[in-house]
Amino acid sequence: MEQHRPLADREGGGWAAMAGTHDDGTGAAPGEPVAKEGADRSDAPESTGTLDAGAEEADPAEIPGAPGAADAPKASGAPAAPATPTAPERAAPGRPEPEPDPSPARPWVRPLLISVTALAVMAVLTLATIVQSPSAKAGSDTGPTADTTVPTATTTASATQSTPPATATTASSATATAAQTTTSPDAAVTTAVRALGVSGHVSVAVTDADGGAAATYETGATSYDTASIVKVDILATLLLQDQHAGTRLTAAQRTLATAMIERSDNDAALDLWRTIGRSAGLTAANKTFGLDHTVGGEGDLWGLTQTTASDQIALLQAVFDSGSPLSASSRAYASGLMRSVIDGERWGVSAADSDGSGYALKNGWLQRSATGLWDINSIGEVTYDGHRLLVSVLSSGQKSEQGGIDQVERVARTAAQAYVDAA
Repeated sequence: MEQHRPLADREGGGWAAMAGTHDDGTGAAPGEPVAKEGADRSDAPESTGTLDAGAEEADPAEIPGAPGAADAPKASGAPAAPATPTAPERAAPGRPEPEPDPSPARPWVRPLLISVTALAVMAVLTLATIVQSPSAKAGSDTGPTADTTVPTATTTASATQSTPPATATTASSATATAAQTTTSPDAAVTTAVRALGVSGHVSVAVTDADGGAAATYETGATSYDTASIVKVDILATLLLQDQHAGTRLTAAQRTLATAMIERSDNDAALDLWRTIGRSAGLTAANKTFGLDHTVGGEGDLWGLTQTTASDQIALLQAVFDSGSPLSASSRAYASGLMRSVIDGERWGVSAADSDGSGYALKNGWLQRSATGLWDINSIGEVTYDGHRLLVSVLSSGQKSEQGGIDQVERVARTAAQAYVDAA
């Protein structure tokens, strides 16, 4: 694509003098912070509890007093039962009977000791059985509560089972986070264009011509000189005025309109600027089109009209959108001229047209006499990856005309790609 324009068209004869009567009006250097979303999550490790309990069964033969014990000793302190006296030891007749032993033997002592010991053994065996049972390890509430060991083990096992699986929680959280951090077209365009490291001031807006929110990016300055892109606004105003009056463009007006759009002729633009009523006529039509931040240039200085990238999207919608205040025939006429610009002006947003299906555009450029810096602008309709897009790129403070053109093309292409990828 050629990136040169006819030497005869430097935004029209007399532009240097015209631009020199106004200050540059550029804003402060760009720079705004980017909010980063994100959230860090950490999952607590899952705790596990293992109950390790057991008891060895005691051999009854080793327990004193247990049934079947061999030679079980008597309980300490218990007197031995007296032996049965033999016949010679019995008292002779007439002799008094001997006094009974004041501490007779207590035959119930041994059975009592045996019973207590047996109960102790049974208690140990029962406790070991309960601890080893599956119900105790699973946290059953049916086990004995007198022993503190069993409730402690039960509590640990229950706490282990009540802990939710960490893997499921992590996967669910990751899905929710991914859904919350989906990049919007506006954020995508801002990130992509900022990464280019643009020079001067640049503002870009892009939207889907078939419906969708506009995404914008600005580097500080929001209002820019239109230069020759205002010629589309002049034509749209002329067409709207004719619609309201019930008239049509004359042959002379059509000739001027063709020269103004296709060749960017400044003399033709000045004639039609005066026809629409200069700034007042432009402002009245822009209220209908929805351009809320565009201010017409003073007197005949139509090229110093101030506008924003978002307002230029509204102007493009007036030309290409079926819901426009302009009639279908008026829209077809204006868009047809924009598709027929001469080869020397087929630069700018046309760089974002990836499908080769044709594009429509209008460019503007102006060197400010006070600073020697350039305003480079481009607006139009392109098709990127099957999406019909409306794109406007405005810039000021460019060190050279060609450098400004190159930057506008990079911004247009980058913004279109980011918008489509995020849509």
